[in-house]
Amino acid sequence: MNNTTGGTPHVLILGGGSVGMTVASQLRKAMGADVAITVVDSRPYLTYQPFLPEVGAGSIDPRNVLAPLRKVLAGTKVVTGSVSEIRHADRTVVVETEGDAPLEITYDHLVVGLGSVPRTLPIPGLAENAIGFKWVEEAVTVRDRVLSALAEAASTKDAETRKRLLTFTFVGGGFAGAEALAEVQDMVADTLRYYPDLHASDVRFVLIEAMGRILPEVGEELGRYALDQLRERGVEVKLETFMNSCENGVVKTSDGDEFASELIVWTAGIKPNPVLAQSDLPLNQTGRLDCLADLRVKDENGPIEGVFAAGDCTTVPDLASGEGKVCVPNAQHATRQGKRLADNIVRTIQGRPLVDYYHKNLGTMATLGMYKGVGTLFFGDRKVELKGLPAWAAARAYHVYAMPTAEKKVGVISDWVANLVGGRDILGIPESTEPRKAFELTAASTPKKG
Repeated sequence: MNNTTGGTPHVLILGGGSVGMTVASQLRKAMGADVAITVVDSRPYLTYQPFLPEVGAGSIDPRNVLAPLRKVLAGTKVVTGSVSEIRHADRTVVVETEGDAPLEITYDHLVVGLGSVPRTLPIPGLAENAIGFKWVEEAVTVRDRVLSALAEAASTKDAETRKRLLTFTFVGGGFAGAEALAEVQDMVADTLRYYPDLHASDVRFVLIEAMGRILPEVGEELGRYALDQLRERGVEVKLETFMNSCENGVVKTSDGDEFASELIVWTAGIKPNPVLAQSDLPLNQTGRLDCLADLRVKDENGPIEGVFAAGDCTTVPDLASGEGKVCVPNAQHATRQGKRLADNIVRTIQGRPLVDYYHKNLGTMATLGMYKGVGTLFFGDRKVELKGLPAWAAARAYHVYAMPTAEKKVGVISDWVANLVGGRDILGIPESTEPRKAFELTAASTPKKG
């Protein structure tokens, strides 16, 4: 499959996340029909991950955190499939699509924005019993399982069963884990008023963190504040602790604790997309692509012609933070790197000098449930720390601003208004993960002819 026709340069973008969508959108604006653009992603939409904790807490409708690639990137070819091989030697990428032969797509310029995947460990029972928190379907499943567990616990008379149903474990105290747990715990505390047979003391939330603190991204003082807030809300935070196993849903920790848990959410770090190993591009010891500050991929001899990269799967110098620093993997850097990368591709095509990526951190925010949060804002060299309502409001305002498309911004705000007026929906739909189960049971019980 070759999209390069009539001398028009073809830009192939791997990944439709913050990097890919931004690069494709900016390229189209800058060059119009003078460039052919193809985006490859296994999902036909971008997931705005900072809003996943609120999806897991029922504050935002899942579809409102998704931006459909084909709708946003009009005029761009979108291929729904998984990259299986990158052969830059002949400028070809192999893409696996469901129910069809692999596609071979050639390019003039390659953009690698494949992002990251959860970093898992060989812990007994982890693969069978835990769930991640990186995609919208995972956030929806967490919400449905928690709410369904409340309903089931209120209906059972078995004490051990109720104890298991009301125990929820989150592993990893960074942004993903701490925000997800805090939002879900807030949802449960709000929902318990509809369950007179349940008390807050019946519910056990456990956060397991290997480090000596949580939320290192917001700094030590605010991290301590967040820790105190969670503990005041009854969350059991185990610092400097590891989950040794979780076979059959029974969590065993390095501090000797052992308990059955209805839900185990794994958010203990990320790693670059492993498909990078199926390429002839050079990777560093972390499995990422090393980039120059202008976002060209490099090897020991310098930049590799025709290959750019950005986001979580790269190591990019952070010029604003000082010599030797690299950009941390977050959506703020990914989106801004995408804009710089698109401009540098335009410059490459037009034969103009490239510009280095430079971005000074504007701040870091974390929500911890309704009207609760922590964060920092930077105004030049001045640092302002926020707690509680101001941090929560600032986080929501920024993420609405950063959310792609006006339609989705309106959808998110509408969800918030609806929740403010009528409260959150308290229904969990566990069957959503197996929608054919009821039909299959009915079909199996139907007498067969003859």
